[in-house]
Amino acid sequence: MRVWMGLASLVAVSTVAWAAEGWVTYNSKPGPGNLISIEGTSTMHDWRVVGKIIGGKLQVGPGFPTEAEGAKPGKVEAKADVFLPVRSLKSVKEDGSAYSASMDDIMYEKLQEKTHKLIKFKLTEMTLKEAPANADAPFLFDTKGELTVAGATKAISMPVKMKVDGKRLQFNGEIKTKMTDFKVEPVSALGGTIKTGDDITLGMSWVVQTR
Repeated sequence: MRVWMGLASLVAVSTVAWAAEGWVTYNSKPGPGNLISIEGTSTMHDWRVVGKIIGGKLQVGPGFPTEAEGAKPGKVEAKADVFLPVRSLKSVKEDGSAYSASMDDIMYEKLQEKTHKLIKFKLTEMTLKEAPANADAPFLFDTKGELTVAGATKAISMPVKMKVDGKRLQFNGEIKTKMTDFKVEPVSALGGTIKTGDDITLGMSWVVQTR
């Protein structure tokens, strides 16, 4: 009982401290605008998988730019923990319709879904490169963080665009990487006649909102 009371007190103190420092929490907002895509090649055709369930939160410190006026390039105080259930990833055709449940099962196996249920990203650094030129233009950031896939973690850098709509923020970014960077072996089937390439493109669109 004393342990739980101590933890509760610590949480309460931490919450007050956060509020005093002026930090703001944005929570992942389910619905349209959330999308993770993975694109690659194979000996048969190009392929794409998408996931639309993104969880997590973004916390920003005082001075985090949400208005163009007064926004100055430089590092900003921000941290985020983002996750995507591996099972939410589905292979799709060019028109966005489902491609193949059997290919999905192969993907889950390659991503070690039984032991690593989530793909995770932890934001460690965020730098404003350019403020929007007008109300319709996005903020341009450089970000650094740690991406964990199939239990393997890799440091990544990603240019990100941010659009502001009241209490709602939408982030978009894309990077190129390799499957083997995360110890994921490219798919080989039918005696090696069908093979996927090692190079992939990861894209994301993430919507967060304050209460």
